[in-house]
Amino acid sequence: MNKKLWAHDFKAIPFLLPFFVAYVIFTILPIFKGLEMSLYDWTLVRKLDFVGLANYKEMFIDPHFWRTLWNTTLFVILTTPTMVLLALGLALLANMNTKLQTFFRGSFFLPSILSVAVISFLAIFMLQPYSGLINTVLHTIGIEAEPFWMADKTLAWVSIVVVTLWWTVGFNMVLFLAGLQDIPESLYEASEIDGATRWKQFRHITLPQLMPIGRVVLLLQILGSYKVFAQILLITGGGPGGATRPLIQYIYEVGFTQNNLGYAATMSYALFFILLILSIIQLRNQRMGES
Repeated sequence: MNKKLWAHDFKAIPFLLPFFVAYVIFTILPIFKGLEMSLYDWTLVRKLDFVGLANYKEMFIDPHFWRTLWNTTLFVILTTPTMVLLALGLALLANMNTKLQTFFRGSFFLPSILSVAVISFLAIFMLQPYSGLINTVLHTIGIEAEPFWMADKTLAWVSIVVVTLWWTVGFNMVLFLAGLQDIPESLYEASEIDGATRWKQFRHITLPQLMPIGRVVLLLQILGSYKVFAQILLITGGGPGGATRPLIQYIYEVGFTQNNLGYAATMSYALFFILLILSIIQLRNQRMGES
């Protein structure tokens, strides 16, 4: 019997081997290579001197590292709860049995298939002072002020958060929508017989049933938000005055502009461990919630 199982499993090896080799080359080896780079003075061209933990010591006293880490954390704080609630609300709307159901699902999900370059170009076009779509609409409804969306710190954050929500909420909505469709209809039918209102059904049936997928959405959103980079780089460039510069942009600038890949790798590992700790905490809470 065991020989038959081994023979059956062995047949899958040729199909798994290409992916396994690619995974080792492009994921596992770079992890250890990055750790090696963080211990050296390493440029874009070659490896220089071994510096040990000097890069890590520099990171802890680098004000730019802490500022960009705070900017990234602020982005997570601003987007994560809003994204989860907005995705849930849109999923509830898209799950309604109406003639507009297909329209809702398509329109909510459509922005998520666009590239970050397209999204950023649209944002810049709409947020331009004087000629931008947003300011034109404000003038049309009688607001004479001329907001400079990307030159003011607060308005820049508002712009980035709103653009990110519009661009990425569709994916999270689909996850919640899948969870809604997995809820047995019999639960709602039984609650209606007992006289439960729509709010009570949502509170005592829908929310508890969506908790597992909700935890997944929360974890993915936190991890994704901590890796924010492209839309900020293209829309504000990290400005004004570095107020919106995220950690990954600083890592990019140190590695490819300042030609210091060793220190860039060090900060990358710091971000990696932050995400690892957050993932462990979230998964632990999920197991506690399921037990």
